[in-house]
Amino acid sequence: MSKSWKNPVLISIGEPPVETVIDSVQAASWAMIEDWPLDEGPALDKALHACTGVIEGKRKSEDARAAFVAAAEEAGILVRA
Repeated sequence: MSKSWKNPVLISIGEPPVETVIDSVQAASWAMIEDWPLDEGPALDKALHACTGVIEGKRKSEDARAAFVAAAEEAGILVRA
């Protein structure tokens, strides 16, 4: 099972905003836990659960990527998916 994504996601995050390439479940998890501009949100919750599912071997890496893209859209930080 690969936890890396075939197609990275580009987000703009931080203060001042910096474009950051997210290319794996681990990178997505850290971004959502450490640097996310929202403390809560339905898409954020789903993305965190999807990442956990991948780490536990219960979900596919691309499921987490799709959920991460939705969370980035929810937070208004998605640059390119």
